[in-house]
Amino acid sequence: MNEASVYAETQRECLDNLVEDYLPLVKKIGLHLVAKLPENVELDDLLQVGMIGLIQARESYDASQGASFSTYAGIRIKGAMLDEVRRNDWIPRSVQQKIKQVGDAIKQVEARLARPASAAEIAEELNITLAEYQVIASELACCRMTSLDDFETESEGEGDDPFGLLEDEGFKQALASAIQVLPQKEQLMMSLYYSDELNLKEIGEILGVSESRVSQIHGQALARVRAHMSTWVS
Repeated sequence: MNEASVYAETQRECLDNLVEDYLPLVKKIGLHLVAKLPENVELDDLLQVGMIGLIQARESYDASQGASFSTYAGIRIKGAMLDEVRRNDWIPRSVQQKIKQVGDAIKQVEARLARPASAAEIAEELNITLAEYQVIASELACCRMTSLDDFETESEGEGDDPFGLLEDEGFKQALASAIQVLPQKEQLMMSLYYSDELNLKEIGEILGVSESRVSQIHGQALARVRAHMSTWVS
């Protein structure tokens, strides 16, 4: 076996070992994301692009930067998966329109009342029943992104990057402020879901409500955040 063949075989073995060692990490990140994405997002699709992210991490990792490979790979894997979600526009246009409509209704009600709008008041503003609004709120929760770090704006312009604002410190501060002024139950729900990464059942047990009610609270909270971020999102 010549030198080139030995090198190629060594590289292949290293790659095989890398895949074997970090496959659990890819699966963990994929399962975490897919549980919070629309049902039409396939776990296998996320795992495939996650593996590509892992291989790219191996090729670009620089130990001198201080981060461990596991930490660096996790960031690249998650980034690759989120890129796949964004690239394929998994969030239906109808849901994007609904969250805008609910956000606008919340903004109008709260401008009149100078306090947080209740679900019944939002439904009345939308000219629908409370039950219909609760269904919409659940839809919004099921179709949003996985964490506040990936908060999606509804930019429409050609060439706009809907996640580009995340690099803007003003946007980050406005987002934090919008969350801080949420009603107490919504703020707690967001903290438990995004910071503590509890699932809906666990959050429901803490709040003393059903999983479906948690989903409604989540969707309403996201719409309320959007209403408060109206100067940043279109």
